[in-house]
Amino acid sequence: MFADLSDEDMKTMEAMTRMESVRKRQIIYIPGDPCNSVYILKEGRIKISRLMEDGREFTLVILEPGEIFGEIDALGNTSRDTMAAAMDDCNICVMRKEDFEKFLRMKPDIPIKLTKLIGLRIKRIENRIENLLYKDVPSRLARILLDLGDESGYIDNMGVRLNARLTHQELASLIASTRETVSLTLGEFRAKGLIEFNRKEIIIRNKNGLIK
Repeated sequence: MFADLSDEDMKTMEAMTRMESVRKRQIIYIPGDPCNSVYILKEGRIKISRLMEDGREFTLVILEPGEIFGEIDALGNTSRDTMAAAMDDCNICVMRKEDFEKFLRMKPDIPIKLTKLIGLRIKRIENRIENLLYKDVPSRLARILLDLGDESGYIDNMGVRLNARLTHQELASLIASTRETVSLTLGEFRAKGLIEFNRKEIIIRNKNGLIK
């Protein structure tokens, strides 16, 4: 979203922010918190999630460096309705809500880009919720593996390697399941020759098989 900013504009924006380091698993905000800041992820990964009625965590989206978060609640002048937590040790730029609104007024092209970004993110979340509501666990897990492969994977002679570095528990939170069920289902996928995995990575060996 900020890729087309001039060096001067970048300096202006950076002067409005402060850099913070957050540790892995540290909570940045929770539902009910005031929306007084907007965040830009510089390093690491952040997950945005909701807590379900049965206590399980449902991860809506995983953010990579360069992505903005917390902006929807801030612009809507509401309290937070999601939770943001660090999946790694992260560096984030924190901008006060007032400064973010001021910057948007200074750069009228940025709100257009922001609207497109929010639209794409909402579409991803809608697709994930549809996957959750209408499909069983193996289908949900297959879909999220395919999505992760498309978003951040790379192809080599083994197949599609996922760069997401997700634990079985983190995968479970993406499909509203349990770690035990995800581990069992991954084992079934491997037995069918669909994937290979170890503690560090997952490799999609048969993409068409997962699609089916």
